[in-house]
Amino acid sequence: MEETPIQQFYKETNIFITGGTGFMGKILIEKLLRSTQADTLYLLIREKKGKNMHVRMDELFDNVIFGRLKKEHPKFKHRVVGIAGDCSVSGLGLSITDRQTLISKVNIVFHVAATVRFDENLKLAYNINVNGAKDVIDLARQIKNLKSMVHVSTAYSNCPSKEIDEKIYECPVAYDNVKALIEKISKKDAEILTPRIIGKWPNTYTFTKFLAESMIKDLGGGLPVAIFRPSIVISTYREPIEGWIDNLYGPTGVCAGALSGVLRVSFCSEEKVADIVPVDMCVSGLIAAAWDVSSKKCEMSSEVSVYNYVSTPENPITWKESIELNFIHGREYPSINSIWEVCVIFTSNLYVYWFLTIFLHTLPGLIIDCFTLITGNKPRMLKIYKKVHKFSIILSYFSTRSWIFSNKKHEKFVGKTGSEG
Repeated sequence: MEETPIQQFYKETNIFITGGTGFMGKILIEKLLRSTQADTLYLLIREKKGKNMHVRMDELFDNVIFGRLKKEHPKFKHRVVGIAGDCSVSGLGLSITDRQTLISKVNIVFHVAATVRFDENLKLAYNINVNGAKDVIDLARQIKNLKSMVHVSTAYSNCPSKEIDEKIYECPVAYDNVKALIEKISKKDAEILTPRIIGKWPNTYTFTKFLAESMIKDLGGGLPVAIFRPSIVISTYREPIEGWIDNLYGPTGVCAGALSGVLRVSFCSEEKVADIVPVDMCVSGLIAAAWDVSSKKCEMSSEVSVYNYVSTPENPITWKESIELNFIHGREYPSINSIWEVCVIFTSNLYVYWFLTIFLHTLPGLIIDCFTLITGNKPRMLKIYKKVHKFSIILSYFSTRSWIFSNKKHEKFVGKTGSEG
């Protein structure tokens, strides 16, 4: 079979990836190892819960999504090198030896690492999402044979705007001013001041992603750098297996709560468009973006390329349609841990939501916890409902609004190749 332009681009290249142990990172690694002839993947992996880089990398490849790769390319592990580091540490926490290795050998950089918690403390969110991105830019500028670098952002980094084009928007507050402020205050003070600092942004995640884009615009000049903005990323469509996901973020958390019978009411506008994209198709777009930006002439005055990876322009689906599809499969394959039949009321009226929450969440939780105490067990239902409520309120910003996204650049490079990579 004839190689595609994208496969030719990745042939015999060395790739540095941050965030490889995360949801999107796992699919990116699998796709590159299985579908390209890249020489070596350097994975930045931090120590976590007492497990060092080597243990975590072994655990990474024990995941079921690498099963197909192991069958088709059983000797793939010699193409993967773990690099001890941490995006929340200055200079990515790299040793001198590892930094020199990356500078001399890497050709392509994918910066996928981020904290995706919407309610993350602003100090930590800034440290990882903005400072981490700056450290990757600084490293990319030192790399001797850099072909391209792609920073993964979010389509909602500019969510205060109704229409979101493939460009970097002007920042109402300078990222370095935010840095100077949060460095002078404690985490507790940061929590108190967060609403005033982030302004129109709904959470620290979208705000720090916006600041990171502004920083890349200022510091990325002269580099073949791009910003890739996916919308709400959900489970795999086809590759390497259907329906795989490893988290309960976004719509997945709502579906899991609803199909288990725990979630009975949710704050959502069913008629609004749900801009959701499967992670495997998203990763294909990410891989293609790195190829596309490398083909452009890099000049000091050139703008940073931006790619919106969204579904609404070509294949829109409402929250109602998405919910109905999930319920069809949920009823066909019910969970053995379900406590009630699947039945969820969706409302965009805040007063109705609070009223229903009391009668469908709080009161049932109290009754169940009282019964649990009587039987000598530990009550936990109210705690679960509290988490469900918090999650529903956080997600409501995205499920009660809609945006008009432009994705002409994505259409262009898909048309060039006849596929998404």
